Amino acid sequence: MPSVSITRPVTAGPGIAQAEPCAAEPATGTQPWDPIEVAAALDELSTLRKDLIALEAGLNDALRMVHPVHAASSINLVHYVGLRRHDVRALQHRLAWFGLSSLGRSESHVLANLDKVLGLLHRLADLPWRPCSEEEPADIRTATQLLEEHTDALLGPAPAQRSVRIMVTLDRDAASQYGLVRAMVAGGMDCARINCAHDDISVWTGMASNVRRASEELKRPCRILCDLAGPKQRTGPIEPAQAVIKWRPERDQFGHVLAPARIRLCPAGAGTIVSGPWLEVDACWLASLSEGDRIGLEDARGAQRSLIVREADGADRWLESRQTAYVIPGTVLRLLNGQSGTTGAETSVLKVPPKHNTLKLRSGEALLLTREGLGRPAELDARGRVLRPASIACTLPAMLSQVRPGERVWFDDGRIGGVIRAVEQDQVHVEITAAGEDGEALGADKGINFPDSTLELDALSPKDIEDLAFVARHADMVGLSFVRRVSDVEQLQRQLDRLNAGALGIVLKIENRAAFEHLPDLLLAGMRSPQLGVMIARGDLAVEMGWERLAEVQEEILWLAEAAHVPVIWATQVLETLATRGLPSRAEITDAAMGERAECVMLNKGPHILDAITALDDILSRMQAHQHKKRAMLRRLHWWRDLPGAPKKPD
Repeated sequence: MPSVSITRPVTAGPGIAQAEPCAAEPATGTQPWDPIEVAAALDELSTLRKDLIALEAGLNDALRMVHPVHAASSINLVHYVGLRRHDVRALQHRLAWFGLSSLGRSESHVLANLDKVLGLLHRLADLPWRPCSEEEPADIRTATQLLEEHTDALLGPAPAQRSVRIMVTLDRDAASQYGLVRAMVAGGMDCARINCAHDDISVWTGMASNVRRASEELKRPCRILCDLAGPKQRTGPIEPAQAVIKWRPERDQFGHVLAPARIRLCPAGAGTIVSGPWLEVDACWLASLSEGDRIGLEDARGAQRSLIVREADGADRWLESRQTAYVIPGTVLRLLNGQSGTTGAETSVLKVPPKHNTLKLRSGEALLLTREGLGRPAELDARGRVLRPASIACTLPAMLSQVRPGERVWFDDGRIGGVIRAVEQDQVHVEITAAGEDGEALGADKGINFPDSTLELDALSPKDIEDLAFVARHADMVGLSFVRRVSDVEQLQRQLDRLNAGALGIVLKIENRAAFEHLPDLLLAGMRSPQLGVMIARGDLAVEMGWERLAEVQEEILWLAEAAHVPVIWATQVLETLATRGLPSRAEITDAAMGERAECVMLNKGPHILDAITALDDILSRMQAHQHKKRAMLRRLHWWRDLPGAPKKPD
């Protein structure tokens, strides 16, 4: 398919667009409707219009391939890309000087807006004008209608109080806790996101079932998006740390115990994973414990400690301790005074909660990226000198042969940065260049980004193709992760056709440089399906493009999607501290309000997700009275409403 990608601006330094000087404005003293100035604008606009029509004709074969519901939208997209291939800033100044539209809000109806300006200029020049409305794919009214129809088809109908939908990423608890899912739907969740990069089909099935049940009970539509994992490069496992559990009571500032620590004893072999401190011990010994029994132990530091059995919970026992203790497997537990007459009986701790190890990395240090094996911290001699750098494996080892020295690498959503210094057959040498003043900890299963590297990877992994069978049965739309080129979209469409799921909605996740730079082509390819959306995955995108460019990049994505009348999902870290900690920051409230420019805003999971849904619902409902896309809506405000003659009735 012919490429229609927008040419990027010349840059001066990393990510900084080099602004070109605009052409001089009309001379001082020239009247706005000076015939010479009007004629110049007419000539420039007419030439521009011819270029747009010519570009459309040149892409006729590609346009014929789109689904009929996207026919007008695909043509408008081509017109918008054609417009943005020109630098029209000087023309915009001239049109604004005339008091006419400067084409700055024409994304959704490019040719119609251009024709209206041409018509007015012909009137000013006293020239005949015959509108070519049959060539216009959409005007301001039909463009709005097309976007609304496409959004309803993909994301479901909007709730009564707002037009922007709320999407929520489901935690695995949503598979077993129906009450939680019902509260989310009742609170304002319009779309539920299942991340197929985590958990398994049994968990996803529980999530989908609870969403459908809650939607039906509440008579409130809630669509399901299944995000395919895609070829996400992640850090591999790290060798386990010393298994040790620490508990301590709650104390006041003077060290007095306010509340004892609570520890759960579980029988060996039960396979129960519980939150909080727990120990796995012999089942028969555990069954002999009764409320009030006292247990003694010598902890890993040689300190003598005691615990009291407070209650039974099935086969488990809850114990309390008023002392801090460090316990490892093999620690001996002795019954000091048993109620059942078994005083002195002993057992050993068989298992404690696993402790996940991390690699501590500092600027200037080296890290080895390997093809396989467990990650290991750096080996140091007695003087602290590095004998062997820290190492960690990659989940997609084939990528290591595609990177080159001098290219950047980022870990864990940009928390840690480095530069590749050498590439060997089995490992890549990285110099850490960004890790904070005190260093950063890198754990397993953290994302790796190579923003400078040209990577040849299919967007659909064998696992994704296998997962599509579940998606086709249970979801309303599928998220294509790490899409890079048109062939990735075509591969997904072929797989959906194979499953007789060609009508399933497709969401293109824009999260890397290649997807951003080829977005017009990706949109045209996606328009071959009846339902299409775009997700701005701002986390990975910021790492790939640079944080300083994120605002600029997401604006361009919003413009292109509006030109294609394609709904946008505004994602990553929206109200994140509210969802995870229960209290939002000022910056993220503003960020959430900016999400009103999209058709859907996505929240991530967290213990306070219900509060986040409520807050986002309120923010979006309020903001839609003030803003639509990039157009300010001038609703009546209440300044000076008590002055004589001012309206007394509030909106």
